[in-house]
Formats: sequence, structure tokens, C-alpha cells
Amino acid sequence: MFDSKALIRRLGPTRVRRNELLAPYTTFRIGGPADLFYEARSADELHEAILAARELGVPHFLLGLGANVLVGDGGYRGLVIRNCATGYAIDRLHGLVTAESGVVLYPDLIEQAVDAGLSGFEHYVGIPSTIGGALWQNLHFLSPAPARERTMFIEEVVLNADILTEEGVRRTVGVDYFEFGYDTSILHRRDDVVLAATFQMEEGNPETMRRIMRENLEWRQARHPPLETEPSAGSIFKKIDGVGAGRLIDGCGMKGLRMGGAMITQRHANILINTGGATAADVRELIDRIQETVERETGYRLETEISFIGEFTDQSPALS
Repeated sequence: MFDSKALIRRLGPTRVRRNELLAPYTTFRIGGPADLFYEARSADELHEAILAARELGVPHFLLGLGANVLVGDGGYRGLVIRNCATGYAIDRLHGLVTAESGVVLYPDLIEQAVDAGLSGFEHYVGIPSTIGGALWQNLHFLSPAPARERTMFIEEVVLNADILTEEGVRRTVGVDYFEFGYDTSILHRRDDVVLAATFQMEEGNPETMRRIMRENLEWRQARHPPLETEPSAGSIFKKIDGVGAGRLIDGCGMKGLRMGGAMITQRHANILINTGGATAADVRELIDRIQETVERETGYRLETEISFIGEFTDQSPALS
């Protein structure tokens, strides 16, 4: 148990909500209620909320756009902090973009940067991510546009970041601190929280950048279901030895397979969608079936890359 009253007093009785359903705050549109729910509207409020939860021993989870996560049907026992810190500034003269960690990359920040003639973000058009989420996973995209077929990583433009360390110290760190890798960073291994980040951009031609955006967006839209009508959490499984999980799943003829309200989309075999009323239990059952089938038919054991948050009423063991 934890002292919810002390936390509410510290963060403000009008700011903390009880039993808030989490489904509307995730791209999967799945998830039960959080005991306590708080929206941090600035980097300072985010800093205070994390510190308060740590000092009072309250279990807590930081939620951005809610992509790449599956929240259990039983909800979350503790405090969910929704990152609504969305302040940003663009310094065109020096090519700098500074943004709080709750800023949404597309369309918010990308459009503003392109309008200012600053290049570096345009490759990530259409990807649902906040600044904090982008640094957490070293956001990347394989640009399909002619002569640019290489993976673009967010680390290429990161200059520094304002973080709250797991020791409770607020400090500014450079790009090397993050130890970026493919789909990973030091944030996977340390309980640090990004409060804001500064990016060093290059001067670019807005017309050229918008062409790149259009080409990348068209490529993405052809392969990914629209979140507005087919809610999903993004790719479910990691690559194995350079082989895409989608290719393995498709090779087993599993596109369209459905468990309850969860289904493998016909657009991309590594994406599961909520066809309406899907539960976390439906998704877990479908994930289990995919893993079992792919391992049986190919010998590969797929590992999930999304995060599993909260209580799952099926009581099945944690997924790999």
C-alpha cells in the first residue's frame, strides 16, 4: 500500500484524479483504470511529480502518447503521470530546437521546424512519438525516398538533454550519455527521466523537406494501419538476426488471425489492431498464438518489443 493522500496533497487535490480509465490515453485504446492519474503540464511539474512519487514510495508510470504499450485490463495500481509538458522554442539563427519531453513530434514539432527551414526531423513524419519517447527508444525510420535508403536515428540530431536521474538529481547531459543503440538507450537500464531536450539541426530547403515528408508518409501509410480507425501499439515483436518479425509471421500465413477483438492486420503482419472492444487478454492470447506458431514452423522464438503495464486479469506470466 502507499500513501495516496500525501501524494494528492503534494501535487494538488484538483490535479490528481482517481480511477481514471487508461484506454483513451493509449494508441491501442485498451487498458483499465489507474488508481491515481496526474497530467504534468511542464518540465518542472514532471520533475516534481516524479520526485514526489519516488519520495513517497508510490509506484508510478510515465505515459506519453501511449504508443508501444499494452495496459492490462486490471489497470495500474499506483500513479500514472501523463506527460503533457509541451513547451518548445526554435532558434533559427543557431539551428537549435529545444522541446519539453511531452512535445509530439508529428505534426507539432516537425511542421514548425520545416517552416523555419531546419532539417533533421522530417524523416519521422507520421510516427506517433513524443520527444521523451523518441530518446527512450532512439527513434528511427528507414527513409525509402530515392538515394536516401538508410535508417535515420534521432541520436543524429540530439545535442543535450535536461534529465532527472534515478538518484534524484536534475542535470544536463550530452548525447553520449544516452548510449544509443538500435531501439534502445540508457533509459532502458536506468530510471532516468527526460524533462527536455535540445537538437542541433541543419539548414534545409522547406520544399525538399516537404517532398521527403510526403514520400515517407505515403510509404508508411501503405504499410501501417491508421490509428484513428484501427488502433494499434505499433510493431509487437523485435527483429531476429536481421529478419523482420512481420516476414516470419506472414510466412506462417497468420495475417487476419483474430482473438476476440484483437487481429493481425492485413497491412503488416507485425502489427495487431483493436477491431473494437479488444481487451488486453485478447491481445495477450493472440501474441501467445503467434509465438507458438512461428517457433513451431520456423524455429524462431519471437520476443515482444512493446511494454506491458499494470495488471493483466488473465494472470498469465510476463511475456518475453
